[in-house]
Amino acid sequence: MSKKSISIIGLGWIGLPLAKELIDSGYSVIGSTTTSQKTKELNEKGVPAIQFSLIPYPSGLDFQKLFQSQILVINVPPRTKSQGGEHFMEQMKFLLGLVENSKVEKIIFVSSSGVYPNDFKEAEYTEGDLITNETTGNSWLWKAENFWKEKFDGDLTIVRFGGLLGDERVPGKYFSDKENVTGHTPVNYIHRQDSTRLLQFIIEKDLWNQTINGIAPIHPLRKDVYEKNATDLGIDPPKSFASSKEGENRVISGNKIIELGFEFIFSNPLDFPYSL
Repeated sequence: MSKKSISIIGLGWIGLPLAKELIDSGYSVIGSTTTSQKTKELNEKGVPAIQFSLIPYPSGLDFQKLFQSQILVINVPPRTKSQGGEHFMEQMKFLLGLVENSKVEKIIFVSSSGVYPNDFKEAEYTEGDLITNETTGNSWLWKAENFWKEKFDGDLTIVRFGGLLGDERVPGKYFSDKENVTGHTPVNYIHRQDSTRLLQFIIEKDLWNQTINGIAPIHPLRKDVYEKNATDLGIDPPKSFASSKEGENRVISGNKIIELGFEFIFSNPLDFPYSL
């Protein structure tokens, strides 16, 4: 049986390594990037790429080719600080218009664990928890998730990634030499390598019409992660940490994908490899 064809909207920090892994696994892959220079560079490196932007209407060269695949991975983060959430939703509406007149049968929508409420609670947040516009921690992503659920009539799986780390993204680097840093709460992280493997796992195992958290199963305290980064990488740790408080626990469960058969390479954020 031939491998399915896959398009990736957004050959960025996650999309590009995902494309390379899928190509290595024998899939027919094409992706998008927003500049002609990056498009040229990727094609020269063997990653088929099309220049494509949502501004919010579609713009680019031959971008219709992106919608000839059976599977579409939507990896467009909302730039709500610079463009506003309304702009993001307009992007999704234009994207839906392209999908409705295409060969796309299945979609993976890359979301974030930020949609879960910011409230602390003793139990872990899971994919089965009810989230409303009033309780969500990221209303625009929550609206986008529901938009695709309501409007797309093919198979849809939503992946809610935690903090995406690894390589040059070092959590301790962002708090190096800072004062009064929050350190007593558990982290909800996933390593870059596991995030791309998880997306490929969903495709290979046909895990459609589901919501899946992409979170490493172990949740050490932020303080321990930052200090481990400092020791391992020779960067300054935070100068001081904020006072800890009882009951400040917000853990997003990553157990569902494990129960479906996925095995993390880096299950503990204290062991994430980095390169500065």
